[in-house]
Amino acid sequence: VQLQASGGGLVQAGGSVRLSCAASGVSFSSNAVGWYRQAPGKQRELVASMSAGGTLNYAASVRGRFTVSRDNAKNTVYLQINSLKAEDTAVYYCKIGSASVTGYWGQGTLVTVSS
Repeated sequence: VQLQASGGGLVQAGGSVRLSCAASGVSFSSNAVGWYRQAPGKQRELVASMSAGGTLNYAASVRGRFTVSRDNAKNTVYLQINSLKAEDTAVYYCKIGSASVTGYWGQGTLVTVSS
């Protein structure tokens, strides 16, 4: 199983970024997908997820600014982040599998928000 995350970088506050995570070697469409982030000195937290059936879940701190989506034909999950804030600076990880299972993790992509 391989997950390749991309799309991170240095972005100005108020800007937008779109993260992608392409999966291979896993039954993508039958699994939940999620995005997590880990800021410096903090624990990794779930920010957005989508079940195999399309049920969405967002952390309260990102609701309204983050949008998770998936393209099962491309085995890819996306995270659109708008209205970026300094506190969004973190390494973002994609995961195949629900929050309650070990699942499969991508390598992480760094988003740095400059003020």
